[in-house]
Parts: sequence; structure tokens; C-alpha cells
Amino acid sequence: MSRVFVFYRSSIGKKILMALTGLVLFGFVFTHMLGNLKAFLGAEEFNAYAEGLRSFGAPLIPHGYFLWAFRIGLIGALIVHVVTMVQLWAMAGGARPKGYKQAVHLEDGVSSRTMRLGGIVIVSFVAYHLMHMTIGNVHPNFIVGDAYNNLVVGFQSVPVAVVYSIAVIALGFHLHHGIWSMFQSLGMNHLKYNHLRRVFALAFTIAVVVGFLTIPVAIATGIIQ
Repeated sequence: MSRVFVFYRSSIGKKILMALTGLVLFGFVFTHMLGNLKAFLGAEEFNAYAEGLRSFGAPLIPHGYFLWAFRIGLIGALIVHVVTMVQLWAMAGGARPKGYKQAVHLEDGVSSRTMRLGGIVIVSFVAYHLMHMTIGNVHPNFIVGDAYNNLVVGFQSVPVAVVYSIAVIALGFHLHHGIWSMFQSLGMNHLKYNHLRRVFALAFTIAVVVGFLTIPVAIATGIIQ
């Protein structure tokens, strides 16, 4: 047990843990995006998909229990991801308390330089998104069990659609740099294949961002109604 604790306290241990929780979160983000696209199939298909998630494991698992256990697990992964990220920032700052006269970026680019701000935006939006689409306490017309109605009515609000779009773009920047860093932290780093990591990170990010943004755009234009 002490070895595990010592490993976690090291920067390498924290980077690996952040990479593993990131992998879980990236997987969820992608599957969640695919699930959202079912809205294009209509209310019946989308609500059937949502009900399938709520009733997963029935009758062995009571209705809705698996979905909430899954959500709690994801929130736990998000907390671990954020905590290790903050600890790594603190360790990096402690290693050079006086700072540099000029900022140094090993992986220069917008994605790497907006990781902290993007992380704050994403975590804040996740809290709001749960209250909006899951709990429904900030939704103007939340109907329990009618996920399609909640989605369409929720995004008919222009401010909500704008905030959602900003959060998705922030997620895109975070994904782009995060996927690159994740592979590196897990030891998948070789000059011969590094260009493939860049291609995959960019392709994955574009797919997720475009996939998520198509929903509010389709609702705004009346394609989904």
C-alpha cells in the first residue's frame, strides 16, 4: 500500500492516473456524442435510447440504479482527473517558484495554453448540464422520462445554446491537447508514430465537437423539433 501511495505522490504517478481517468472521460464523451445524435431519428427512437440507459440491467438491477452508479463513477473519475491536474500544476510551479522571464511552451499552441481555463469552463458546465438535462431544476419545461422534449426545449433557449457551444469548443481544445498528453503519459511516445498521435487527436476532437454542435444547430434551424 505504501508503494502505491509513494507512486501516486510522484509526478509520473499523477500523470498516469490523470491519463487513465482522461481515457475514461474521453470514452464517455465520444459515446455521449453518438447517443445525442439519435435525436435525428425522432422522439420515439431518442426516448427509447434514454429509457434503455435507465433500465439497463433490469430486472436484476432496479430501474435507474445502473445509470446513477455510472454517473457517480464518471463524477469520481472527473474529480480525480481535476485533483491530479491541479496537483501537477502546483508541483510544476513549486519547481520554479520565481517563474520564467518569458513563458516556455514545450507543446506550443492554443490547446496547450488554454488547458487550465478550459478545464474550469468544462467542470462548471458539467455541473450546469446535470441540473439542466438530468435533474431538471434549471430547465424551463422538464418532463421526467421525456428526454427528447427536454433536449429540444432546453436548446430552444438561445443563451443556453450559446453557453453549450462555448463549452463544447472549450472541450475541443482540452481534448486535442489532452489526447496527445495521454498517449505520452502512458508511454506511447515514439518519433516514428508521433505524427499519428497528432492526426488521431485532431480527428477525434473534430468528430466530437462537430457531433455535439450539430444538435443545437439542428434545433435552431428546425431540423429537430
